[in-house]
Amino acid sequence: MKNRTLIYFVVVLLGMSLFSCKEEGEYHSISDKIEGESKPYHGPLTSEGLLTDTELIEITEGEHTFLIPERKGQIKSYACTECHSKPVSQMIGKDAPKAHWDIKLDHANSDAMNCATCHNGEDMNQLHTLTGKNIDFNLSYKLCAQCHSNQFEDWKGGAHGKKVAGWAPPRASNTCVNCHNPHSPSFETRWPVRFNTKTAIERNEGLGH
Repeated sequence: MKNRTLIYFVVVLLGMSLFSCKEEGEYHSISDKIEGESKPYHGPLTSEGLLTDTELIEITEGEHTFLIPERKGQIKSYACTECHSKPVSQMIGKDAPKAHWDIKLDHANSDAMNCATCHNGEDMNQLHTLTGKNIDFNLSYKLCAQCHSNQFEDWKGGAHGKKVAGWAPPRASNTCVNCHNPHSPSFETRWPVRFNTKTAIERNEGLGH
């Protein structure tokens, strides 16, 4: 009885191995078939025509290579060294001119973050990481990635953030600072338009308008 059972299992295993071997036009699994017979999703579509008026640079992060908007050309007061002719440590004092008075830092808290967390006080044309590595302003997303690693991974793969044009290639994605103010990155709470309209009417009625 044991011999029959053993022979039975050997025959079954042999049959499975023979039928599982891929022959011409056949696949090991449904995943192999999907991958083997899939056609490019976008076909001939391209978003190149929508990108002609946008200054873009190419980056590679891990296995992902795509385009992002050039940043420095959009900063009103860049290059920073046009005003910051000395290191910040030499410009501090009661008689020193007050700059950036209109910027309020609302990003984490003052115990964890201040201006020098991201800005290089010795060379204001550069940003720098928590470990002191210089970062070009065009690559400021690298600073965000230090704390927001999950969002960074999603962004690299295209699941977080917005596209510059459309979903068709070439891929061009906005960076963190294209959507978030780096000094105050949280979005204001918004309510549906209907709620706002209803609330406005109720407030006016309460004021006797």
